Amino acid sequence: MVNKAAFMTGIRQMEIREIPMPELKPDQVLVKLEYVGICGSDVHYFEYGRIGDFIVNGDFILGHECAGTVTAVGNAVTTHSVGDRVALEPGATCGHCEYCTSGRYNLCPDVEFLATPPYNGCFCDYIAFPASLAFKLPPNVSTKEGALVEPLSVGLEAASIGRVKLGDSVTILGSGCIGLTTMLACKAYGASDIIVVDVIEKRLQKALELGANKVINASKEDTIAEIAKYTNNTGTDLVIETAGSLKTTQQTVDAVKRGGVIVMVGLAPEDVIPFNFAKLMGKVADVRPIFRYKNQYPIAIKAIASGKIDVSKIVTDEYDFADIGKAFEKNINDKADVVKIVIKFPK
Repeated sequence: MVNKAAFMTGIRQMEIREIPMPELKPDQVLVKLEYVGICGSDVHYFEYGRIGDFIVNGDFILGHECAGTVTAVGNAVTTHSVGDRVALEPGATCGHCEYCTSGRYNLCPDVEFLATPPYNGCFCDYIAFPASLAFKLPPNVSTKEGALVEPLSVGLEAASIGRVKLGDSVTILGSGCIGLTTMLACKAYGASDIIVVDVIEKRLQKALELGANKVINASKEDTIAEIAKYTNNTGTDLVIETAGSLKTTQQTVDAVKRGGVIVMVGLAPEDVIPFNFAKLMGKVADVRPIFRYKNQYPIAIKAIASGKIDVSKIVTDEYDFADIGKAFEKNINDKADVVKIVIKFPK
């Protein structure tokens, strides 16, 4: 078996190399990857070499949204067999700290998360990974859909933390992949009226295709004025920020209804952001940040398998692994035409 990996060798530089097959530990499965999604964080590392304090030093493998087929199992693994199709949850936590033992393992300080320096990602043919984080896919869920379980888990976490319920109105700021999966999750939880805001028209059209009730192009319209007009000046029950910009973060307090909930998903480049806390307090609105997700993979897979959530339409572009460099460049140069790119690996 030949194992190849795509290395980021510098800013906007990608090189495919042959690497050794991974050594399989007793509690791991060896997975032949079939699809890996390009996340916004991958693009940010590729374009800028860092995200906050996480800095790429030396050659680095990106990618953390992945699915494939088990080709070998460690001698301590009893839950998986060769031939199982799986989606990999990319964060391996310590399992014994107070956060792991209380079920909030997304807060584990010792997590080893794929494609987060110094841990390499999964843009490679084969990966050895803990069997406990390899979630089996039902027969009617493809590995392409399996690669979208990770971003869907973020959307489900946002809807869960926001406690979306039947009949709620929701504003989602940002309609990239995470904004769209958040919208799908909110619809599955019962939200009846969803506004989606973005500056890229193709993403807004995709939001309408997937079931948004109203879209606002913030490059052409006054977002807050349009939300006020649509909601009869009340705002929405929830506002979920997924764009990760200073402006949209500040707009959350203007868009939320009195007594409503703000969920922060996106990470703005600025560490300190001026925010209208007087208005927030006047509205008695909750602010609930999320960090990745916890215990969402099984829910996401069941939602896809049941037909409750269809993630397949989010993908706008598919590239062969050999063309991964071109895929990253398209993500950077043609943002207006891209919603989600996935990489297909040779079988």
